[in-house]
Amino acid sequence: MNAQNQVNYERIAEAIAYIREHFREQPNLDEVAQRVYLSPFHFQRLFSEWAGVSPKKFLQYISVEYAKGILKNTQATLFDAAHETGLSGTGRLHDLFINIEGMTPGEYKNGGENLSINFSFAESPFGHLLVASTLKGICHMAFTDDETAAMEALKSQFPNARFRQMVDLQQQNALHIFAQDWSRLNQVKLHLKGTDFQLKVWETLLKIPMGGLSTYGQIAEQIQQPRASRAVGTAIGSNPVAYLIPCHRVIRSEGTFGGYHWGSDRKTAILGWEFSKTEKS
Repeated sequence: MNAQNQVNYERIAEAIAYIREHFREQPNLDEVAQRVYLSPFHFQRLFSEWAGVSPKKFLQYISVEYAKGILKNTQATLFDAAHETGLSGTGRLHDLFINIEGMTPGEYKNGGENLSINFSFAESPFGHLLVASTLKGICHMAFTDDETAAMEALKSQFPNARFRQMVDLQQQNALHIFAQDWSRLNQVKLHLKGTDFQLKVWETLLKIPMGGLSTYGQIAEQIQQPRASRAVGTAIGSNPVAYLIPCHRVIRSEGTFGGYHWGSDRKTAILGWEFSKTEKS
């Protein structure tokens, strides 16, 4: 690391520490930039390059994580959570949760209490899987060798939801993908919760065609966060819907397949199956 890069790194590290320590004061761009002796414009650009997100977005992430802890671990009201986080009111808390978590603070607090989820187990060319759906679409799909562990993982995402074991139309449309009935792809709906960054990464994965491959760096470029390859990898690893969101089509820049949430051997088998199908078509 050259001298200038070292100085930049130290400035960004100091800015991150300052935001973490003072997020309840909701410091603005000018305040944090002044702290590290940079103009707001230069600081905004430098922080985004090094952290992969803007200073404002980073502050929002920190604020929401703190509010989540309050809502999950205490009996605090939404007003209390907003006040303790340094936000102007529950409206601001609501907007942040919708933007960052894809749900309202009330929905987060009750853990999906008013959500009804259907689930079933099915066979695929790549083994047993659990698929779950709401009225809005597929919310979870996972390859599994242990049905009990798979259900525990699903329920941990929606701890207060109502679960019913049944196959519905949402699931049927999704499972037709393994029968190569691509005509039904436009009928497959997804109901996902995630941060704005995660949703952006998952949306980009959906654009990788069957038989195609991409790298973590290329995904980062496509979402206009070229320095965020590591964050992209984390978002890909948290993909809640196996195969339909094709995280298996992302490989390392040197050409090796890399890891896979549901097993490297399964990833190799899936890619081989897809290559063979596209070569025949």
